[in-house]
Amino acid sequence: MIPVANVHGRKVAVLGLARSGLAAARALAAGGAEVLAWDDGDAVRAAAAAEGLTLADLSRPGAFDGVAALIVSPGIPHLYPVPNPHVAAALAAGVPVDNDVGLFFRSLGDPAWAAMDSPPRVVAVTGSNGKSTVTALIAHLLAQAGRQVQMAGNIGRGVLDLDPPEEGAVIVLELSSYQLELARALTPDVAVFTNLTPDHLDRHGGMGGYFAAKRRLFAEGGPDRAVIGVDEPEGRFLAGQMAEAAEDMRVIRVSSGQKLGGPGWSVFARRGHLAEWRQGRQVAAVDLRGLRGLPGAHNHQNACAAWAAVRALGLGPRDIAAGLASFEALPHRGRTIADKRGVRFVDDSKATNADSAAHALQAFERIRWIAGGRAKEGGIAALAPHFDRVRKAYLIGESAGVFAAQMGATPHDLCGTMAEAVARAAAEAEPGDVILLAPAAASFDQYPDFEARGRDFAACVAALPD
Repeated sequence: MIPVANVHGRKVAVLGLARSGLAAARALAAGGAEVLAWDDGDAVRAAAAAEGLTLADLSRPGAFDGVAALIVSPGIPHLYPVPNPHVAAALAAGVPVDNDVGLFFRSLGDPAWAAMDSPPRVVAVTGSNGKSTVTALIAHLLAQAGRQVQMAGNIGRGVLDLDPPEEGAVIVLELSSYQLELARALTPDVAVFTNLTPDHLDRHGGMGGYFAAKRRLFAEGGPDRAVIGVDEPEGRFLAGQMAEAAEDMRVIRVSSGQKLGGPGWSVFARRGHLAEWRQGRQVAAVDLRGLRGLPGAHNHQNACAAWAAVRALGLGPRDIAAGLASFEALPHRGRTIADKRGVRFVDDSKATNADSAAHALQAFERIRWIAGGRAKEGGIAALAPHFDRVRKAYLIGESAGVFAAQMGATPHDLCGTMAEAVARAAAEAEPGDVILLAPAAASFDQYPDFEARGRDFAACVAALPD
């Protein structure tokens, strides 16, 4: 745990008592604060009270009298689409609002760091797609190179639940727009921006607000190094804002699909090969095509971002290449779960919309595609340019009929359930085929979440004969 600094004897309210909220409450208490905890859920409040936290109804009149700050969990909207009443009451009372990420950066530094030869460093990763993979990949590359590393944020542990880092250690954080928009302190050593596509627009009041939340990590964080994906206009704009000149080596531009030129520092992937350039010349390269843990162009962009981040921390190309080769994809994100009779089974249950399913379809050939669930707007019509990679589709869930109508001449079966889809695909597959779960739909018609859907896929695959 990282105790929160400068709160001793002060009254601090915590709104939202899930993982990050509980970690914040404990860290505040460890720092000597008087914690007033609240959540609108009865069961969550009961669990917090059983842990010894003091509950305080923040909706009652005068609830914020004498309160020094309100700490809000990231899942709670504070302004859009409508102001949260508890947050609005705090602001009306003049009480500052922060979150666990802001507390983390305010509290992380230790006076003993000044005597260290290699003080701890923080890498923070944000963007629309690939955040989790880039975060996990950076942590993996550092660990494989012998560096002490911890991972937290939107992946794994709450940021305040981490152990205080020791000399030479690195903390790698995945930070969502929800976490960034409210944090009052943001001071990473290396900041990473993967890409930007429309998401959470109701929460941020539109695309501009969404980008503004991501941009805070750089504009207010002032990182020593900024790793920025430049395949979208917003990334190019951000890189231009962060760089003092074209040759500014504090900005590392990243791309998948285009060669980056200029006198600065860049890492890009084309046709499955990663190249690092500095000051107009190539300094390193690696072949990404055989990496089972990073299939497809979207993962090659993730590899470029992670490569740039760890290069900024001093890792050498040979160590990074070895780490890339041993990386295993995160669960339900293009992960190979089995090879049976020459057929590869890939779980990309996280592909819950057409855009993410497109990345999965582009990553493989000779695909037997399991798709369906609760359809998003437009269904799979946008995926038609990738149907030439699909040998046959096996459609499940409530969208099966809608998806079938959008498949055109591409062979397909209406299977209904995961078990039937896996069984039919496996019976018809030939060596060299890939049976790919990339649903292009939400899971809520048949499963509580995409993780449960992925686990069911894995169980059905495990039940097949070897």
